[in-house]
Amino acid sequence: MPPPQKIRLQKADKTLILHYPDAEFELPAEYLRVYSPSAEVRGHGAGEGNLVAGKLHVGIERVAAAGRYALQIFFDDGHDSGIYTWAYLRELCETREQKWQAYLERLENAGQGRDPDESPVKLIG
Repeated sequence: MPPPQKIRLQKADKTLILHYPDAEFELPAEYLRVYSPSAEVRGHGAGEGNLVAGKLHVGIERVAAAGRYALQIFFDDGHDSGIYTWAYLRELCETREQKWQAYLERLENAGQGRDPDESPVKLIG
């Protein structure tokens, strides 16, 4: 998978913009953080990986090339161990809506939320 032709970090908007010959994609920092390819997020075996909650306000400090095959993203919460291959970034672009909905459902099912300052409460009865 070829790399994007251009990568723009918009710190104020907390987004990463990827320009490809056939499309342009805008990926929010929160989305990239909760779908980090790191072992911390993906886990060490098969399955859905570890659910990452409370990242609504996360931003991106900087990005750097990881060889010629990937991008390393440095988040402002200190997370920087995920190496996003060009193929995985394109997958995140093309499946953003489905992945985001799946993430929101996992959060709800786990009784967790996106905002670290809020504690979701389920009312019984």
